[in-house]
Amino acid sequence: MKATINNIQIDLSKPIDISIPLTNNEQNPIAWYQNAPEIAPVTMGDWIGKVSEGKSSTNFNNIFFNPHAHGTHTECLGHITRDFYSINHCLKQFFFTAELISVEPKNVGEDLIIIKEQIELALGENSPEAIIIRTLPNSESKKHLNYSNTNPPYLEEAAAIFIREKGIQHLLIDLPSVDKEHDEGKLLAHKAFWNVKDVNQVNKDARFNCTITEMIYVNDDVIDESYILNLQFASFENDASPSKPVLYKIEK
Repeated sequence: MKATINNIQIDLSKPIDISIPLTNNEQNPIAWYQNAPEIAPVTMGDWIGKVSEGKSSTNFNNIFFNPHAHGTHTECLGHITRDFYSINHCLKQFFFTAELISVEPKNVGEDLIIIKEQIELALGENSPEAIIIRTLPNSESKKHLNYSNTNPPYLEEAAAIFIREKGIQHLLIDLPSVDKEHDEGKLLAHKAFWNVKDVNQVNKDARFNCTITEMIYVNDDVIDESYILNLQFASFENDASPSKPVLYKIEK
């Protein structure tokens, strides 16, 4: 089924899902020192909400998880501000022009860092609404890693400033955070991307409608080029929500 978005034609029957599903086993990625998610049937007395147990006509599970720690999630600037801002109010449009780029983080001391020059070179003259950063090497282990206390690669502040000044509204990356795991709470890339100068009193020119999506996974067979991004999330009134970013190839 074909669709036209902003005069760009895509085939809706050929989605490229770049989200990581949430599970309750060792296959689920984990970050920020959390345990695995929990998905378990409700129990009330001798009643169990699981059809295979023979005591229920429906499967009726409780789910306990943290959106930042347990898989693909999209967050708004409320993630770092004193005042509450909800992703459900900040993100109101869901289709965007997008550019997929692949970069190999640079060794800087004990860190692996994505630097401004890499983003600048990969984007060239393109000015999409969204950027999707695939880090190299691109092992499928990203879908199952426990990132806690591993000092994963991250985005330098200058790169985040460049992305903001390029006018890019949505940043997607296959890492647990755009910032260094242990950074003493500086959150330089988050603040730079959202243009938040003071987390205690948000400036009027902060980017309320812009989002960061972390812990995606883009298969190797998806080539670096322009796409249409459909960025969907569960309607939580929270700073972040589990999300399902989907790419569509642009019909030539």
